[in-house]
Amino acid sequence: MRGNHVRRRLAAGEPSIGTWLSLPSPECAEYVSHIGFDWLVVDAEHNPIDIRTLAQMFAAMAASGTAPMVRIPWNSAENFKRVLDAGAWGVVVPMVRTREEAELAVASARYYPDGDRSVGGGRFAMSFGTTAEHYFRHANDEVLVVLQIEHITGVENADDILSVPGVDAVFIGPNDLAASMGLGIGVPLESDDPRLNEAIFAIRDACQRHGVAPGIHCSGAAGVNQRIGEGFQFCAMASELRYMLGGLKSDLAEVKWTPAEPLEIAEGVGGSTVRY
Repeated sequence: MRGNHVRRRLAAGEPSIGTWLSLPSPECAEYVSHIGFDWLVVDAEHNPIDIRTLAQMFAAMAASGTAPMVRIPWNSAENFKRVLDAGAWGVVVPMVRTREEAELAVASARYYPDGDRSVGGGRFAMSFGTTAEHYFRHANDEVLVVLQIEHITGVENADDILSVPGVDAVFIGPNDLAASMGLGIGVPLESDDPRLNEAIFAIRDACQRHGVAPGIHCSGAAGVNQRIGEGFQFCAMASELRYMLGGLKSDLAEVKWTPAEPLEIAEGVGGSTVRY
């Protein structure tokens, strides 16, 4: 059975770097998986990605050695069951605010006796390059559980959340955290707001007290280097969509041309002018 190198690196105190996949595209997942990231998280929380496409994206990553992971839409047992049976090596769980929610996440990700994950069929064995029987015996040692603390209530309950056995890592979402603190929406991921940074470092310190790897979303390479220097391990470099659009916009701005004006149709819906 292939070992989960991400779980090993985090347990050893080492940084592990990946990015978010926002597009429902096995081809995109395959290309990005060969760049050299430790892991890729398919973001099924905020994007229109169904379970069949998820399974295809995980399969597309297999030859690269990059760990296929997923952020599920919500902390519920059926979400864990479906993505793990589809071949995910790890699950990122959004909006964990209490110890009870952390316990639910761990139980949903682990087979008995460590949890109550349902035993059934799926492509999980192929994802780990093993047999179903071997997977059932060793999955609890390989599947990575990452809880997102991205609300001020989660910060206040951080010690209760992180003392739950079986939590491997925490991933901080600075945007949602800032919004929950009344600091606005869309703040920079490496904000200099002292209130936000106090909350971020409080989570990091709680992780260190409980032997859990701290992680956070970063805007790019500079942000990752900053966060590693601050003691974070599970660090995401933006998303493939951000890099695709950013690269295209940057090059397009260098082209010496005048973009065409949108077409204008005088009689649009309700007699109004519509521009395309």
